[in-house]
Amino acid sequence: MNSLEMLKKLSGESDEELLSLLLEMAEDKILGYTNRSSLPNRLEVTKVRWALIAYNRMGMEGEASRSEGGISQAFVEIPEDIKSILNSNRLAKVGGKTYEATKTE
Repeated sequence: MNSLEMLKKLSGESDEELLSLLLEMAEDKILGYTNRSSLPNRLEVTKVRWALIAYNRMGMEGEASRSEGGISQAFVEIPEDIKSILNSNRLAKVGGKTYEATKTE
């Protein structure tokens, strides 16, 4: 099952164009956070999870917290479970450059 199919099942959304956009945005965020140029296969599920979070937060852009009827919710940019996975796949920068192993190494 590919990322789009997983996100489609988890979200219940049928608009493939929207889901593809969310997956693309999630991948861009992951690549930026991890300093990578391409997404390793082991981060595909993390990409789907981040896209699902973005889907669920649609319409709440810019909110840090919300309180309705005595119930308070706070939103974090990156949930801790996803952040720990990304941190373990992050590449360090040395002298302003990131060194990423090629597939042949």
